[in-house]
Amino acid sequence: MHAPNQVLLQEDILVGADLSAWIARGGGEGLAKALHEPAQVIAEIEQADLRGMGGAGFATHRKWAPVAASPDGDKYVICNGNEDEPGTFKDRFLLEHTPHQVIEGALIAAVATRANHVIIYVNPHQPRALTVTREAVVQWREHEHFAAIEGLLGGPLSLNVVPSSGLYIGGEETAVIATVEGGFPFPRRKPPFPAENGVHGAPTIVNNTETLAHVPGILRHGASWYRALGLGNASGTKLYSLSGDVLRPGLYELPTGTSLQELVFVHGGGMLQGKEFKAVFTGGPSNTLLTKRDLDVPLDFDSVRQRHSRLGTGAMIVVSEGTSIVRKVAEYVNFFAQGSCGQCPPCKGGTFQLARVLNRIDTGRGVYTDLESLVNLCRLLPGSGRCGLIDGAVTVVESSLHHFIDEYEALLMA
Repeated sequence: MHAPNQVLLQEDILVGADLSAWIARGGGEGLAKALHEPAQVIAEIEQADLRGMGGAGFATHRKWAPVAASPDGDKYVICNGNEDEPGTFKDRFLLEHTPHQVIEGALIAAVATRANHVIIYVNPHQPRALTVTREAVVQWREHEHFAAIEGLLGGPLSLNVVPSSGLYIGGEETAVIATVEGGFPFPRRKPPFPAENGVHGAPTIVNNTETLAHVPGILRHGASWYRALGLGNASGTKLYSLSGDVLRPGLYELPTGTSLQELVFVHGGGMLQGKEFKAVFTGGPSNTLLTKRDLDVPLDFDSVRQRHSRLGTGAMIVVSEGTSIVRKVAEYVNFFAQGSCGQCPPCKGGTFQLARVLNRIDTGRGVYTDLESLVNLCRLLPGSGRCGLIDGAVTVVESSLHHFIDEYEALLMA
């Protein structure tokens, strides 16, 4: 068993939006170090092997480096706190309880890349997070480190909170950029990537809230310290949003690489009384299901990928024996269908058709040709949208068919 390491949360949970209390507890030291040696920041982030905590686990330094290398002028750092997927609630907690750590991480990114615009992008359906973050931003604008960054940049630095559209699709990075520009959150195809062509055509970094929350600790204590916090080949700690049929659902900060078995049965207290573990939706409902045979998997990006799934945001939605996988999948695909922006007809129509067939099977009105329809849709739809929404919907359906085809068949009409 591994005790949680208070790397992300530290004592800032106690101080909320009080910047002076955060500074008194050592906050700001990472930013001070970045201001002293701005050219070394990206190398430190690379050595720490900091990964993106909002989805694919992309190396953070690879997002920052091309923006830093671009000519001086308008550049943007966006902290993406849209978070709207079922089972994921880590970013809201960070913005509500540790806003200064998140903002300091974003300011360090600005120093490293010479960005003159920093935006904290917050889901308006999380009003407390929005209020606390706005209070924190006001305090940072008046702090001496803020003036020091402007001195380094040789001009003004803007630090603002921008409410997101509140839509699920509004968290996709190009949709984030569209919203910041004042438009509808329509994703666009990549390339060009935001580092080349972001907000109003300027080089832009879009990082998840949790990713930026790691940055001050790395700068303050060093890359080696951060790497040593992880297990095996993994670095640092990870926030796991544990929900579903467990005794102690909640948000757990644990060493990256903690096993699924330990998360569920030690920290989560095991299954609800009388229930047995069946499966888990990892990284939210848009990834491949893990089953009993995967309980030994270390919860890090590479190990979970080897099981043909993704760690994603670290959300773990636990399902017990006796719970209908078909019903859970139908619920999640309904969510995706409602969340599709409608820009890509195959996505809007495909998610709607998937949901329609799943709902028919779940309510006992399905026939064997419906299974064939699901298989065909899963074959035809991937890659047909500008973002990953349709792919996520297909993945969860395809995975459930692979592992639990017997449950589908048991619901079909003779």
